[in-house]
Amino acid sequence: MDWQRADVPVPTRAPTGTTAAYVCGEEAALLVDPADTDDALDTLLSDRNLAHIAVTHHHPDHAGAVAHYARETDATVWARRGRAAAFEAATGVSPDELFSEGTTIPTDAGPVTVMDTPGHAPEHVAFATGGAVVSGDLAVAEGSVVVGAPEGDVRAYLASLRRLHARNPDVLLPGHGPRIETPRETCARLIGHRLERERRVRGAVDHGADTLEDILDAAYEKDLAGVRDLARGTVLAHLEKLAAEGTVSWDGERAAPNQAE
Repeated sequence: MDWQRADVPVPTRAPTGTTAAYVCGEEAALLVDPADTDDALDTLLSDRNLAHIAVTHHHPDHAGAVAHYARETDATVWARRGRAAAFEAATGVSPDELFSEGTTIPTDAGPVTVMDTPGHAPEHVAFATGGAVVSGDLAVAEGSVVVGAPEGDVRAYLASLRRLHARNPDVLLPGHGPRIETPRETCARLIGHRLERERRVRGAVDHGADTLEDILDAAYEKDLAGVRDLARGTVLAHLEKLAAEGTVSWDGERAAPNQAE
């Protein structure tokens, strides 16, 4: 089943400067992640009957034009069950239908199945059809995905990557950057990257760094100009994971090795 893609310029921290919107179907089509109005996306939709609109998550660089396309069409707007209020706050649209893990959204090209993939955001989902998965901000072909506090959850993110690895799709269609032709290798790389960052965070704490800023400086060996806020959120998310697992203590201000280990 083919997904058609339009790269939409939008304010985003992603290095591409664009977010990919995806469309599946023609007579009863599903639009995923309309980040903004755009000529390329409008052209993609011009010869289709848009029946459904959904997003992988609520960040503005994925959901910015939900209200526009909902107004312009009679499409059914979908949101994650349990997150309808957050969806409406983010998009200005009250959802018509709610989905959860395993829900299928009907299109004339076949059913699209929802996969729970939280971590980057608590409501993050992916959309699977056959061997393809529209994966939002779960994975990227190069670099890494930000999983930062307060919304990012490293444990959930790693679990989502492992589920996707086990599913072994043919291709991932990400929100930013090129399509991913090697999904399992990419998932393994991203898991390894996240665990290496965790090792550095824990090592910083073990060697005496106790404030968020000190741990941040010790855990990153590169210039963080322009991305320090993202790195700070990442370190905080790792501290929260390590504290939940009992490997460090973290009270929101100070960290220490867990002496009970």
